[in-house]
Parts: sequence; structure tokens; C-alpha cells
Amino acid sequence: MTAEPQLSRTPLYERHVAAGATMVPFAGWSMPVKYSSDVAEHQAVRTAAGLFDISHMGQITVAGPDAAAFLDHALAGRIGALEPLQSRYTMMLTPGGGVVDDLIVTNTHLPGEGTLAAEGEPTTPTQFLIVANAANRRAVISSLTEQLVRCEDPADRYDAEVTDTGRALLAVQGPNAAAILGDLIGNHVIRIDPAAQISLSSLRYYRTAPGWFDAPDGPVDVVISRTGYTGEDGFELSVEADHAAALWDAIVLAGEVHGLVLAGLAARDTLRLEAGMPLYGHELTLTTYPFQAGLGRVVAMSKPDFVGRDAYVLALEEQSDVPVLVGLTLEGRRAARAGYPVLDEGGEPVGTVTSGVLSPTLGHPIAMAYVPPSMSQVGTRLAVDVRSSALPAVVVDLPFYRRPKES
Repeated sequence: MTAEPQLSRTPLYERHVAAGATMVPFAGWSMPVKYSSDVAEHQAVRTAAGLFDISHMGQITVAGPDAAAFLDHALAGRIGALEPLQSRYTMMLTPGGGVVDDLIVTNTHLPGEGTLAAEGEPTTPTQFLIVANAANRRAVISSLTEQLVRCEDPADRYDAEVTDTGRALLAVQGPNAAAILGDLIGNHVIRIDPAAQISLSSLRYYRTAPGWFDAPDGPVDVVISRTGYTGEDGFELSVEADHAAALWDAIVLAGEVHGLVLAGLAARDTLRLEAGMPLYGHELTLTTYPFQAGLGRVVAMSKPDFVGRDAYVLALEEQSDVPVLVGLTLEGRRAARAGYPVLDEGGEPVGTVTSGVLSPTLGHPIAMAYVPPSMSQVGTRLAVDVRSSALPAVVVDLPFYRRPKES
């Protein structure tokens, strides 16, 4: 009899158990799928705020004189052009042009830092933070490590180091997220480094602010990024694993007056699906080209070279019959799930659902699916085979949900 593999635990495991969370295996980790009701947690994020433990995500540093040049080669985006404390959504591709992982990369330098360039030229970033999906942490680190060698001679290497930080990551998401962080800063529980030349109110989307958290045993560094995976405003906070529980408790306390709830993986999945955000292993895979998922914009084709470029260019030239990702809305209340067949009006299979749910916000089933380009136009009528029943569906624009603009 084969023993079950041991699941990893985040530094907040005991907090989840104490809060009554339902724990499930996810990407090799024991993670909270919900605390009470996944729908209630979803709705709290849309209307107030939710606190997520996302410490299972990989946080990887790349540092050294060649870090920018190395990441411009290893990743599909233009990384060396990032400003200090700016983040970018990008992808790591296989040599065949498929997706190893979708990533967020941040230039972690403070303004004015970096390697000095020629007179009049901007400084070159030499330190970056990469946030990778939990299931792909090892694959990303392995690929980066392999790409450090520029040719068959191991001595010809990029002068950079790849390190798995092991830090914890917490996400505060929802329309009240800024108020919660603002209270923590106003009460000096968190301080933003003045050298960052930024305040919480001026921290834009995909920008980062380093600072300090007033932990019980003294100040420890914390990195606050205005990023998220829910379609709402929010922040992700990186902290050393030993201090994650104290930061979690401080956020919970500050969030009490703002309607903050603890939220699990189930709510995070329905939130990201409503927002039209891809999930690796569903919308993105080793055999998926970014342009198929509507993410061709993140591939910097102006770069002369990066891993997978040649194969990606060839795929672009031959893309006429390659399935593309669309949004679908369905009639009734039955949700289409990943793997369900998409049918044409004649009942013939033409595609596959990648993600689907009964939308808590919209009140009807939504799904993302790959279909032929000829059937991807908004308004195209299709169907989904849901347990031998052909449920009518129509192609719609993504995302399904956009948060209201601030007045």
C-alpha cells in the first residue's frame, strides 16, 4: 500500500484550523477551501473585504549584475524596462512556445538604486521578485536555473542568483482593503519606507511599497503590492514566514470594523473566474500559446530573443485554426465544469470548457472555454454538454464582472 504524500503547510495552518476552515489538498499544500460559506466569502470580497492566505505561492528572487538581461531572456515580457517598485504580469514559455507559468515580476529597487549606466541613461535593475503559482514553483525555479547557462559551456553564465525566499504571502482584497491597510498604517502597525517616495493612497495598481511591520518582537520588513486575483481593489503583503501569524492577526483586528472575512480557495476561484482571470492548468497549460488565451499582449515580440520566441512566432503565423478562449453565459442554474464539451448548434463537439461556475455575483452560470476562432464572436450561440443535457450558451465579452469605478 502506497503512503499518501505529506502535504506542506503554510505558516498560517494553525490559524485556519482554529477558525474552523475546511482544509483540502491543493498543489501539494493543505489549504483552506472555505471557512463558512464559499458564496458568503465571495460576496464579502465584492462588497467589503476578504483576507486570503496565499503563502503556497512561490516567491523567488533573482539578483545580480545580469539579472535584467537574464530575465529578458528567460521570460516573455520586457522585464529590464521595469521602473523601481513596478510589477508586471508576464509568462515563462517552453522552448515550444507553451506556458510554463504565468508570473508577476517586480523590480524591487528603491528609486535611484541599480547598476549605474552610461551618462544620461537609466540605471539597470539588478534585483527582482517573481511570484509563481504554487503548482509550478519547482518548474519555474528549475527552468530559471537551467537558463542561467548561456551556452553549453557552464562557465558562460549570467551573473545572477535564483533563490526561493520561503516567505509568506497574505492578500487583502475588496473595496474596503485600502481602508484596512490605511488603519494599520495610521496606527503605526505598518510603516512604509520613506525612501520609496510613495504613500498608500498614491500606490497605483501593479506598484509595490516596502516597509516594516511592528511585530511583537520588533519591526520586520514587509512588502506591500497593489495586486490581486479577485477583480477587486486589494493588496498582497509579503513577510517572513515566522511573522506571518502576527501580521494575519493584525489584519483581522483592523478589518473588524470594515466587514473583513476570512476567505478560502473556493471564493478565490469564483472571484477570479468572474474577473476573467486565467488559472494555470485550466486556461493556461504547457501546450497553450498565450495568444490563444487572449494574452498575446504580455509577450514582448519586439525583443530579439527570449525562450520560446521562434516557436511562438511560427504559431502566430499558423494560428487560423487554433482554438481561442471565450466567455460563455448559460441559461438556467446548472454550472458547466472544466472538461465539459462545448457543442455547436447541431450538437457536435467543437470545444472544451476550462472553468465554470454558477456566478455568485451575476446569479447565472458562466464559463470559459476554448472554441474554434470561427465560433468565438460575441453573440455566437453554442451549447454545453452538462451531464448529457445540452444547455444553451452564448459567447460574451470577458471579463464577466468589472468592479464599479470610483466616483
